[in-house]
Amino acid sequence: MTVVGALINVPAGIGYPLLFAFVAAESAGALVPGETALIVAGALAGDGRLSLPVVIGVAAGAAIVGDNVGYVLGRRGLRRLIDRAGRGAERRQRLIANGERFFARHGAAAVFFGRWLPGLRVAAAWLAGESRMPWRRFLLWNALGGITWSATIGSLAYVLGRSASGSLAALGFVAVAVVVLVFVIARVRRRAAERG
Repeated sequence: MTVVGALINVPAGIGYPLLFAFVAAESAGALVPGETALIVAGALAGDGRLSLPVVIGVAAGAAIVGDNVGYVLGRRGLRRLIDRAGRGAERRQRLIANGERFFARHGAAAVFFGRWLPGLRVAAAWLAGESRMPWRRFLLWNALGGITWSATIGSLAYVLGRSASGSLAALGFVAVAVVVLVFVIARVRRRAAERG
């Protein structure tokens, strides 16, 4: 069953738990379409089938919970996996040292802005945990990122859902806009990294 089908064809009482499950699972590191679920739910709120404040609250809560699960998994599991002895151990130790330096300097920004980048959204919490980013600092920036992300993406999908006069035709445009936004952000970041 697709995310769109799962959310469109169920009553609101089931749609919210599905939204929570998809967003939390993606945030914890599973390769599921959590952001797509938020876009669909926002568009359905624009169509009057769901409540936008509830959609935003559920998605924000799911993002925060899922990211914290990813943080714990990264701190316990990923660290052990990387620390194991054997072939490539020295290279892995260098990567750990580089990651810890990066998160010491840019961890808050990576956790906050990672919400909007598909690859980083799935990995940021794991990397923050593995790099021993202090949990309170992680929690603050994770919560701010999760709330802001769910409010912006959910509201944008809501507006497009309303402008589609009750249909989900705008959903394709939202997906295209998200892909274009991610591409532009990735290009800007790549160019900035090449210059720096």
